[in-house]
Amino acid sequence: MAKDYFCPICKGQLRVKNSILLSAKSKKNEKGLIFLNPEIGKYSITTHSDFQIHDGEEYTFFCPICHAILNREENPHLVKIHMKDENEDFEIYFSSLAGENCTYKISDKSIEQIGPDSNHYKQYFDVPEEDKKYL
Repeated sequence: MAKDYFCPICKGQLRVKNSILLSAKSKKNEKGLIFLNPEIGKYSITTHSDFQIHDGEEYTFFCPICHAILNREENPHLVKIHMKDENEDFEIYFSSLAGENCTYKISDKSIEQIGPDSNHYKQYFDVPEEDKKYL
């Protein structure tokens, strides 16, 4: 079964064929659509030739349906979307910095870090040992 990806705000479907579709804006106000690889841990992207993604640059991501900002308030370097795989729901967080390969896959019971840069934001997902019984 294919994974489905959703906006956490409007619950709109973000997966189109073999990509996750989001809109993005750079700090220089360059705007465009971005197609992300839906396979977690694969960081390939596709954009129109007029919208270039530059490594190290930070982007604000938006839902292409409701236009809500998907960057987290508590840490704007992380973008949040939802994923449904089989019968389980996950929160997916990924870096808003181009070229930074880090993803977090979070369910009710586990937190999975993916990518060579995933330790950069680990502190936002660490759960104290005494609180793990509530997961």
